[in-house]
Amino acid sequence: MTLRETDGRVEVLPREFPTNRGGLCQKGWTAAELLDHPERLTTPLVRDPVTGEQRPASWDEALDRIAAGIRTVQTGHGRDAVAVFGGGGLTNEKAYALGKFARVALRTRHIDYNGRWCMSSAAAAGIRAFGVDRGLPFPLADLGRAETLLLVGANPAETMPPLLRHLADQRERGGRLIVIDPRVTATARQADLHLQPLPGTDLAVANALLHIALSEGWLDREYVGARTTGFDAVRRTVAGYWPAEVERLSGVPVADLEATARALATAGSAIILTARGAEQHAKGVDTVTAFVNLALALGLPGRPGSGYGCLTGQGNGQGGREHGQKADQLPGYRKIDDPAAREHVARVWGVPADDLPGPGVPAYRLLDSLGTPDGPRALLVFGSNPVVSAPRAARIESRLRDLDLLVVADFLRSETAALADVVLPVAQWAEEDGTMTNLEGRVLRRRALREPPPGVRTDLAVLADLAARLGTPVGFPTDPRAVFTELRLASAGGPADYAGVTWDRIDAATGVFWPCPDPDGPDTPRLFADRFPTPDGRARFHPVTHRPAAEEVCAEYPLHFTTGRVLAQYQSGTQTRRVTALRRAAPGAFVELHPDLAARLGVAEGEEVRVVSRRGELRAPARVSPTIRPDTVFAPFHWAGAARANSVTNDAVDPVSGMPEFKICAVRVERVEP
Repeated sequence: MTLRETDGRVEVLPREFPTNRGGLCQKGWTAAELLDHPERLTTPLVRDPVTGEQRPASWDEALDRIAAGIRTVQTGHGRDAVAVFGGGGLTNEKAYALGKFARVALRTRHIDYNGRWCMSSAAAAGIRAFGVDRGLPFPLADLGRAETLLLVGANPAETMPPLLRHLADQRERGGRLIVIDPRVTATARQADLHLQPLPGTDLAVANALLHIALSEGWLDREYVGARTTGFDAVRRTVAGYWPAEVERLSGVPVADLEATARALATAGSAIILTARGAEQHAKGVDTVTAFVNLALALGLPGRPGSGYGCLTGQGNGQGGREHGQKADQLPGYRKIDDPAAREHVARVWGVPADDLPGPGVPAYRLLDSLGTPDGPRALLVFGSNPVVSAPRAARIESRLRDLDLLVVADFLRSETAALADVVLPVAQWAEEDGTMTNLEGRVLRRRALREPPPGVRTDLAVLADLAARLGTPVGFPTDPRAVFTELRLASAGGPADYAGVTWDRIDAATGVFWPCPDPDGPDTPRLFADRFPTPDGRARFHPVTHRPAAEEVCAEYPLHFTTGRVLAQYQSGTQTRRVTALRRAAPGAFVELHPDLAARLGVAEGEEVRVVSRRGELRAPARVSPTIRPDTVFAPFHWAGAARANSVTNDAVDPVSGMPEFKICAVRVERVEP
């Protein structure tokens, strides 16, 4: 998109671009409304120790209070007593600076971000299979070239509407779209075939598809022999996933399993895409791995118009995790416990490698430890709202209240900011330059249209001011171009190598794909064409087995609960719930029930219901619809208060990725008497 300011009013205009081809969803078209929103924060807030209320303060008072609080906490409890929590919507420059600030200015190991709840399971599966994590290892336009496209737990019609233009291309070329989703979503309604499994059984479905492919002789033997390792163990594992058994487990008919396997295996080109529905489980890494195994067995990765990929869930979901926000990573997607990586990044930062802390813990473990005897006593939050977005949210809200110091940088007063001791008003997207990296690994420029309002500072300026107050011996540039130059040096030689990416080069093209190690050399729109970035150049198969959800239904909690998005709202709703058109389109939360379930409960359309789990409850009006399974209820997660879906969700996490099990838990539903 492009922006235009006329008489002080900012307009969003379409821009022809390979990824979205000029298309935006309603959230994009209305985004400018927030720039001058009456609830926009333009002055710091500090909590008055006498009244307990937040009051306006000067920047000096706010920053001095933060610095003093950090020093007090670290003096009394150690460096790791201060933690940082970031967001997948931050620019690459801000994500990089935040990771550097945590490790150099605070010297704490405790930093993670809300992207841990987005693509972390797919990232872990991609690294162990392919040696690298890039959402799409091919250009997005390949979707339109696929004869068969399988979407697993993805609903782009509501979560990523511009992508539908590529699906339309696929349909115009005679392609076949297959969707795996427990709900008949807007995307599923467009599919040629819709598989509607019980939530939490996607892994078994994937293994059954591979079982069928092997039984029918559809294995690409040449590809598997030349380009992969570990297949025999997977062959033995999937041999036990008879389609009839998987039908009993998942509810997906054998005929649909067979049709899906045939469509993938016999197509001239095929793509498998996963998203949050497959990944947000305590076995999310293994579930994605099962679909990666299927793609490898059919010889899909590395072929034009074919492969495996993952759809991102946040504005900078790809770039946000590449440069240091994750607990175990340094810039360039380097591992923080790798001595060579530590030496390289420490040289760029101008500090001894031994001064860099070790790995921290994933997001939920970090938040759940706040305010406890062995956990952090202070937290700095940038670009996130965990009071609404965290699983078992009431517990996390309690942890935040137990902190000695909570600092939130935001441009609106989110539910998390409302709890903060200090709130810092920061710039919005149209008020600062920077880069983002989309799901294809394409690095893009974001250009400022105007200066921030008086009293508002950029996140980079905030980090620089705090670092100076803490006596940090190295510099923290406030110019995003200078930060990006430093990021390029820090990422050089890493898996996500940006060394050859410059702002000028991005401006001269439609973005630059990483890895790009040489400013005068080519970038990499397509990965895996000749080899995989593993020591021997081969992809790895990994045998995985289905296991039940962390919490199964029982007599007291007889229903499955799952969550997701709606078209007109986004993430925790801090922004979209304040946009008039979006609020009109989606004014409030709801609980989706199948008509048979509603009849058993005596619930009519629009009547308030209570969804209760072992962790909490939510209240919202019932939406009665045949698009959901009779044994499952659904609620969107964009609202706070009594309608907060994450009051109910399970905090069980994947042992590899740290991804919480947002997509399934056991609940009961009760009619609320008027």
